[in-house]
Amino acid sequence: MTAGRSFPSGRMFRSITAAIPMQSLIDKLAEFHPFRTLVIGDFMLDQYVHGAAERLSPDAPVPILVAQRTEDRPGGAANLCLDLIAFRGHVTALGVVGDDREADALRSALADAGCDVTGLVTDPDRPTTIKRSLIGLAQHRHPQKMFRVDVESRDPLPSQITETLLAVFDKALPDADAVCIEDYGKGVCTPELCAAVIERCAGAGTPVLVDPAAVEDYSRYRGATVVTPNRSEAELATGLTSDDGGDSQHNAQLATALLDALDLDAVVLTLDRSGALLLERGGEPVAVPTVARQVYDVTGAGDIVLAALATGAAQGWSWVEAVTFANAAAGLEVEVFGVQPIPLSKVQHEILSRLRPLDGKVRTLDELLIELAVHRDAGRRIVFTNGCFDVIHAGHVGYLREAKGKGNILVVAVNSDRQVRAQKGEGRPIYNERDRLDILSELQCIDYLTIFDEPTVHALLRAIEPDVYIKGGDYRREDINEWDLLGQWVEQGKIAVEVVAHRPGLGSTEVIEKANRTEPS
Repeated sequence: MTAGRSFPSGRMFRSITAAIPMQSLIDKLAEFHPFRTLVIGDFMLDQYVHGAAERLSPDAPVPILVAQRTEDRPGGAANLCLDLIAFRGHVTALGVVGDDREADALRSALADAGCDVTGLVTDPDRPTTIKRSLIGLAQHRHPQKMFRVDVESRDPLPSQITETLLAVFDKALPDADAVCIEDYGKGVCTPELCAAVIERCAGAGTPVLVDPAAVEDYSRYRGATVVTPNRSEAELATGLTSDDGGDSQHNAQLATALLDALDLDAVVLTLDRSGALLLERGGEPVAVPTVARQVYDVTGAGDIVLAALATGAAQGWSWVEAVTFANAAAGLEVEVFGVQPIPLSKVQHEILSRLRPLDGKVRTLDELLIELAVHRDAGRRIVFTNGCFDVIHAGHVGYLREAKGKGNILVVAVNSDRQVRAQKGEGRPIYNERDRLDILSELQCIDYLTIFDEPTVHALLRAIEPDVYIKGGDYRREDINEWDLLGQWVEQGKIAVEVVAHRPGLGSTEVIEKANRTEPS
């Protein structure tokens, strides 16, 4: 079947909906759990030759690159593996490499990242696919890709190699939450291999997601759960073109044609700056817009979209939630040079910031955990303390300043009004929780504030797992309410606990009593 010559024209749609469940997605991200994926496809090694390009060749009108260093990175389906690992996935790689140095480099890089590479089969009759990019830096500007040299074979896999791959696949499939086919048209994703993978996934009830090659015939992907072409790939596969560059009706027709002809559950049509269009079987098209960004390098954007969609499928999210997550991840990817995995925490933070501006310092616990994960990925040390902070005084300021000096990020948990009243008695707090948060927000040493309504911070400590816990006052460590938990963590080397010296006469109760004794003038 030549898919590009037999697709229907599609039906007309009255409108394209745009229903983005951001709050629902935030809630599900807070419940995120590790997952397992299988990646089968074209594994490559991206080589970057960096150097200076300051002059032209005297014998031809081309720039000269004076090579200074060479960098190897996993590319193609291998980059997809790294993206999935960055999203906390456990990944098994299934593909073909040559019997060469590049194969060793690729296996080592993937294994070092935590990927299971036992499914990378050696075929001595073909080279490991290499994409060698020459990167020049001229006049101290941004690095610029000047040229690319490809080393590859596009010959279809021999039947013996296909059988070996499928044997590994059959062993790994029962534990997989999702399967990805990453087809770059290098001969691995033959019609026979794709059909066998899709059939096995259907029998196991495992979603299979496909990033298709730029080919006219998509019949090899028939029966998959979802395909993720860009607009030009979809036009090539369907034979449907648009003179105006592709309006929303045209995009919906492309998605409908693919959905119907290939018996898919959904189509995700990626639209560059316009985001994506999602069409599920039995549903209406949904436009999932992106956020305008400074695009630096689009390399790897397609891989991270597939990784994000597979992550969503493994988590049990709706397709619109998964596409929203994928759009956020792809937006972050195009802002960096080359293919670089984007940590889950950064995508979570991006989605949270889209839902509502993250102004000020006050956060809910879910918001706080997302932002702290970003800081941890950057290697920052988290310091945590808590208290009533009723009637802020110099003692508070001194101890909070000292607490910030123990790390990089200071989180302060503030007792709710109800808890202050329970601990201090009627007439307290003097200032309600909103006022106390407003006052504390003005202290430069504090990075985040959150309210808690429990008698102790056991639950907050377990959720945040800070690097340092600070208690202000004249406590012994063993007298701290949470020492049953903190003591265990100290023994395990998970946390440092410090008590900041008490300043006599500077406590909220003492300050209030002194004020009450003072006669009015």
